[in-house]
Amino acid sequence: MDRETFHRWLASYGSAWTGRDPGAAASLYADDATYQVTPFDEPLRGRAAIYEYWAGVARTEEKIQFEYEILAVTEEHGIARWWASFVRVPPGLETTLDGIFLISLDSAGHCRSLREWWHKRQ
Repeated sequence: MDRETFHRWLASYGSAWTGRDPGAAASLYADDATYQVTPFDEPLRGRAAIYEYWAGVARTEEKIQFEYEILAVTEEHGIARWWASFVRVPPGLETTLDGIFLISLDSAGHCRSLREWWHKRQ
């Protein structure tokens, strides 16, 4: 992985999230990808499961904003700090997240694995 590939992937991730587009989000992942939303959750496995997760996000969040800062890139992994805000619907709860991604991409630029650690303020 290189910095530019990682940047493009993160920008696409942000566009899919802010656009509330589960298809675009799922297209960023390899067929057999894993996505671990928090360190204590079992990872989602496969593009179909990731799509279902993002379909739920699209139904329950609006006014989404997302930004990131790349912290490190190696051949195997990219690490980024990210922050986001959105309104949870229902009940209209304003939410802010601040987190870290550990991401592995394949040679085609699809995510093989994503692990997140985040904290929220509501």
